[in-house]
Amino acid sequence: MKRNDDIFAWRSKGRADTAIGGLIVCWLIIWGCAPVGPDYVKPDIRTPDAWHARPPVAEGSGKSDAGVLARWWETFDDPALTALIGTAVHRNLEVKQALSRVREARARQRGRRADLFPAVDASASASKSRSSGKSSSGGTSELYWSGFDAAWELDVFGGLRRSLEASQADLAADEADSQDVSISLMAEVALNYIDVRTYQARLAVSRVNVATQEETWALLDTVHRSGLGDGLAAEQARYNLENSRSRIPDLETGLAQALNRLDILTARPPGSIHDMLSAARPLPEVSIQAALGVPADLLRRRPDIRRAERILAAETARIGVAEAERFPRFTLDGTIGLEAFSLGDLFQTSSRQWRIGPAVSWRIFDAGAIRSGIEIQTAIQEQAMLAYETAILNALEEVENALVAYAREQEKLTALRAAIRSARSAADLAEQRFVSGLVGFTDVLDAQRSLLTFEDDAAASRGAVLANLVRLYKALGGGWDFARPTASETQPLIPVESHETTP
Repeated sequence: MKRNDDIFAWRSKGRADTAIGGLIVCWLIIWGCAPVGPDYVKPDIRTPDAWHARPPVAEGSGKSDAGVLARWWETFDDPALTALIGTAVHRNLEVKQALSRVREARARQRGRRADLFPAVDASASASKSRSSGKSSSGGTSELYWSGFDAAWELDVFGGLRRSLEASQADLAADEADSQDVSISLMAEVALNYIDVRTYQARLAVSRVNVATQEETWALLDTVHRSGLGDGLAAEQARYNLENSRSRIPDLETGLAQALNRLDILTARPPGSIHDMLSAARPLPEVSIQAALGVPADLLRRRPDIRRAERILAAETARIGVAEAERFPRFTLDGTIGLEAFSLGDLFQTSSRQWRIGPAVSWRIFDAGAIRSGIEIQTAIQEQAMLAYETAILNALEEVENALVAYAREQEKLTALRAAIRSARSAADLAEQRFVSGLVGFTDVLDAQRSLLTFEDDAAASRGAVLANLVRLYKALGGGWDFARPTASETQPLIPVESHETTP
C-alpha cells in the first residue's frame, strides 16, 4: 500500500508540475499579446504662448510661480485666513465626500486587477439519503465531498487589461476631482473671509459718518431750537443722517451671511466663529503683482483639466473592452478534492479526485449588438475628447477674465482714492463756507454724501481687488499641491481662535 501511495504521490507531483508549467506558459503568452483597441496617447493641444491680458506680474516669474501658487493664501500674510483654509480642507464635508469617492475608486481598481488572476473556491458537503423501496432496494446511502474549485479567464485579447487600464484612469480622475473640490473650497473660504473684512470696513466707514452727521444734526437742531438758525438746515441734516443709518442694516446682514458661510465651509453650525472674527481687522495687504506663469502650465496645475484628460483615457481604454467582445473567451477550470461514501474513507488515497480542462465561449450571432457597443463607446470617447478641449478653453477664459477684472479693479481703486481726497477737501470747504454764511447747507449735504459714497465704494473696491486676486489664483490652479488627497488627510488642524487677536 505504501508503494502505491508513493507512486500516486509521484504522479500527482508530476501532474502538478506540468499544470504549473502550463499556467506559466499561458501567462507569458497572454501578456505578450497586445490588447485589442486603441492605445491611449495624450492629445497635444496647443495653448497660447502668453496671456492676452497683461497686468503687473511678479519679477522673475517662472520657477518662483510654482511656490507662490502652491500656497497662494500665504501671500496675504493673514494668520486667521491661513487657519481657516487649513481647517476647512480637513473638516469640510464636500472634501470628505470627494475623498470617499477616491477610496471607492481605489477599491474598484483593485477589483479590476483581481480579475486578471485565478479565482479559487473551497467547498465541502455531506449528505445522507434513502431510496424508495418500490424503485430500488430501499437502502440508505451517504456521500461526503470536500475540495477546491479554480477558474481563470485567460485574457488573450486584452479585454480585462483594458478594463484595468480604464479603472486606473478613473481613479486618477477621481483624485483630480478631489483636488478640484479642495481648490474651490480654499478660494471660497478666502472670498468669504474677504467679504467679512470688507463688510467690517464698510461698516466702520458708515458708523464714522453717522457719528459725524449726528454731531452736525445735533448742532443745527440746537441752533434752530434757540431761534438762531433755519429749520430747513436741521431737517436736511436729519434726513442725511437717517439715510446714512439706513446703510448699516444691509451691511450687517451681509457680514452675518459671510460669517455663517465660513461656519458651513469649516463644518461648524452657524454662529460658531462669529465671536472669533468679530474684532474688525483691516483687509490684508498684498502686492499688486501676481505670479502667472504661462498658459501651458494650466494643463498641469488645473485639476479639472487633468480630470477631463483622465476621463478621456478611461473612455479610450473602454473601446478595447468593447472590441474584446468580438473574440472568444478562454477559461481554465479545475477541481481537486476528496469524495467518499463514508466519513472514515474520505481521507483515503483512493478518495482523491481532480479535474482540469479549458473552456471556450464565443458570441457567434448577436444581431450587431457588439458592433453597436463599439460604436457607442467610440462616440463616448469622442465626447470625452471634446470635453477635454472645452475644459482647456474654459480654463483659459477664466484666467483671462480674472486678469482683466484684477487689473481694472486696481485702476478703479486708484481713482476712488483720488476722489476721496478731493471729496474730503470739498466737505471741509463746504462746512467752512456754510459757517461763514457763504453757501447753504445743501452744499454741505452734497459734499458729505459724496464723501460717504466714495469711502464706501473704495472699501468695497479694495475687497474686490483681493477677491479678484483670489479668483485669479484659483483660475491658475493655485493650491494644487496642498489639495492632494494624501496631503489633506495628514496635515494637522489649525484652530482659528489660536490666531485671532483683538487689535
